[in-house]
Amino acid sequence: MTPEALRHLIVVDPTLARIIRAVGPCTIRPQRRSPFEALVRAVAHQQLNGKAADAITRRFLELFPGRRFPTPAEVEQMAEDRIRSAGFSGSKVRAILDIASKAREGVVPERRVLARLDDEAIIDRLVQCRGVGRWTVEMFLMFTLARPDVLPADDFGVRNGFQLIHELPEMPRSWELLEFGERWRPYRTTASWYLWRAVDLVRDGKLPR
Repeated sequence: MTPEALRHLIVVDPTLARIIRAVGPCTIRPQRRSPFEALVRAVAHQQLNGKAADAITRRFLELFPGRRFPTPAEVEQMAEDRIRSAGFSGSKVRAILDIASKAREGVVPERRVLARLDDEAIIDRLVQCRGVGRWTVEMFLMFTLARPDVLPADDFGVRNGFQLIHELPEMPRSWELLEFGERWRPYRTTASWYLWRAVDLVRDGKLPR
């Protein structure tokens, strides 16, 4: 993220500024994936640890030899039981097939189309896919499209980080976090990243006071 984002956050939020100084520069590195691939990978990782999700995704890709990632049409043509053999649950198979169908129909468009839409319009569009909720699209906006002003207010880690740095007796409610986060605009993605890092600092006993 840009130096301007750090300068802005340090000025508007002295509490978050301590975390920024302790962690150092923001190291978000967006991944150049198609919206279709990003959503399929997101579904694969839902409710699983990273190692298990990576193994399932690898077996899924092995169903399409010679391809870095299959096209929506190739996924739709694959038998459901073969997709499930990679380790997906039935609900995830149905979600992946629905994402493929909606990508072919244009509901899940190419990046160049999404580039013309604002964040809320992208959320409204992509949550039409089975198994894709607001949080999943917010992660897509942050880590695939590199949108700078996303605040996933329902994210456990973001809320937990906010609670920890402000020494609150309980986590903030989503609306409270959104209200407070207005001061972080237009760099709420960077602020969210530092709230995640605050949880890491607490775990390692390095949270600044």
